Amino acid sequence: MDFMDVVRKRRSIRRYKSDPVPDEVLTQVLEAARLAPSGGNRQPWHFIVVKDSETKGKLGIAEWAAAAPIVIVGCVDPENPIASRTYIMDFSIAFEHIVLAATNFGLGTSWQLGWSAKSGAEEAMKEVLGVPKHIKIVAVTPLGYPAEPPRPKDTKALSEIVHYEKF
Repeated sequence: MDFMDVVRKRRSIRRYKSDPVPDEVLTQVLEAARLAPSGGNRQPWHFIVVKDSETKGKLGIAEWAAAAPIVIVGCVDPENPIASRTYIMDFSIAFEHIVLAATNFGLGTSWQLGWSAKSGAEEAMKEVLGVPKHIKIVAVTPLGYPAEPPRPKDTKALSEIVHYEKF
């Protein structure tokens, strides 16, 4: 798929087919994250791929997200001296690489951040997944084939968001 087609087709998907994601496709999606740039090339991210239904159900994420064939939990190591200044930006770039690569393969995703607002949610998720205390869970995405075609995106015109030379 042409890159601009990928960008145009990317949507947040909230209903997934139960069809499994082929391992070769999953590997390519994760490879896209591995290749993402990061401050000082420190690559402070870690990704946990969860396929087990029981484990997904214990993550404290939305039921519809846990119903996807795969859930990817994205983490960072904020203790890395250089990464500590850029880890959220670095992680976001890598996670968006996952999202765009998934779209390229006809898969759906949806950044999940709301679970972290619940008191103790991150600690509970860390316990379920065996994540070390110093590692921070930043975002989660379900990954699978959309159950229905996504609705068209309604976005602002370029002239509403781009300014040249001055605001």
